[in-house]
Amino acid sequence: MTTNTFFTSLISVVADLSMHMPPEQRYQRLLQHLRQTFPCDASALLKLEGRHLVPLAVNGLSEDTLGRRFIVAEHPRLARIVASDQAVRFAADSDLPDPYDGLIEAEDTRLLVHDCMGVTLFIDGEPWGVLTLDALSSGTFDDIDPVQFNAFISLTAASVKAARLISSLEQRVSYATRTLIKKNADHGLIGESECMRTLRNEISIVAPSELAVLILGETGVGKELVAQRIHLESNRADQVMVYVNCAALPESIAESELFGHSKGAFSGAISERAGKFELADGGTIFLDEIGELPLSIQAKLLRTLQNGDIQRVGSDRQIKVNVRVIAATNRNLQREVANGLFRSDLYHRLAVYPMHVPPLRCREKDVLLLAGAFLEKNQQHLGLKKLRLDTGAKKALLDYHWPGNVRELEHLLSRAALKASTQANRQSGIITISPAYLDITPASQDGTSDTVTDVSTIPSIPMDFKDAVDEFQRQLVQQQIALHQGNRAAAARALGLDRGNFHRLLKRLDI
Repeated sequence: MTTNTFFTSLISVVADLSMHMPPEQRYQRLLQHLRQTFPCDASALLKLEGRHLVPLAVNGLSEDTLGRRFIVAEHPRLARIVASDQAVRFAADSDLPDPYDGLIEAEDTRLLVHDCMGVTLFIDGEPWGVLTLDALSSGTFDDIDPVQFNAFISLTAASVKAARLISSLEQRVSYATRTLIKKNADHGLIGESECMRTLRNEISIVAPSELAVLILGETGVGKELVAQRIHLESNRADQVMVYVNCAALPESIAESELFGHSKGAFSGAISERAGKFELADGGTIFLDEIGELPLSIQAKLLRTLQNGDIQRVGSDRQIKVNVRVIAATNRNLQREVANGLFRSDLYHRLAVYPMHVPPLRCREKDVLLLAGAFLEKNQQHLGLKKLRLDTGAKKALLDYHWPGNVRELEHLLSRAALKASTQANRQSGIITISPAYLDITPASQDGTSDTVTDVSTIPSIPMDFKDAVDEFQRQLVQQQIALHQGNRAAAARALGLDRGNFHRLLKRLDI
């Protein structure tokens, strides 16, 4: 490309990127212009966050790349780019592994990058991130004009800076909160689907307030992550966030756990003990599985929410606490209220700002972004060079119904990575996960498995009727417990049993 042609093209790029658009769209358009100007098979814009490089936009790379977090120290090429203030190009025969090997969208027979270059972007003199270009054919970048490339990099830095300024003006998030979120990148809610964008917007609206929030959603959707994000974006972000699993609180000690006790209040109370609400004073308390809280404790919790004070077990002294309450449940609390299983007044105190976390089956291609993040973690935990999904595995993940949601996806990919990382596969460098390693079957339109009950599972040998019924109940209960990832309270609800009867059934069946 001649110099005049290049700068004429650059002017049109500037005009395009000057239009009002969300930052992620601006970054994506930038990469499109980059590939048109400097032909390559893939490009990526990554932001430096602590020791990680986080992809903000990719072009020509697998969609799950956006869900990955690249630890700079574990990727020599990225480390060399970050350490330099000039563009870095790697020789075609470089023995340094490329972070994108296996991730470029191409035929499975062409997985390795053969021409690679990258440059650190500096914003106000500080390294902000990196821009990378990759090609499957060596020599692709031989004819790149350094002057033209540097000019485009300057444009990229300016676009990033503009997007950052616009974003900061729109969000108006405090410096302390932004710093905490940056340091806690793992708390990010990965996903670009419309419902996840709506959820993040809801969080940004309610977080700075002092309103009580009730987070609703199925098991495994990430309600705790949402609660953490609300706390991190709140004015209490520099204070403690105390977690309470209400489903694990036996009624006999629930009051003591929440509100504390005095010395001698009951057998075993050998000293004074602060409860969770006292520990959370000035910060946030997260009441997970609030629907499991016994009715007797609900009344005491209501008093705390109304008056802002607590009373330790065995004490007459009132203690004032300043706590922001976030609660979560996978139960339909309105139905619980109608059935007399949850106090109506407590429900309205908690549901000042109800928020629904969408199930994974409604999040479109977020499944692949999440898969990328989980594969990157498994890559590090198992000491693998590269984990990737083949086309069939991606389709299987997109077609599956995900009754266990994000938690099920994480566990499934951990198992698949372990199965695929045989010694023979490790020697190939890139380990590819195919549908054979995924323990899932496609779901039908109504969300149920396509399989039907196999009558051959009914015992054909003579047996006592009661024993047969007990064995059937045992299998059914174990199936529900497994389906709900060990959450016995959720399994009881699915079977239509109250918690007391369910525990007695478990004892009788020796489960």
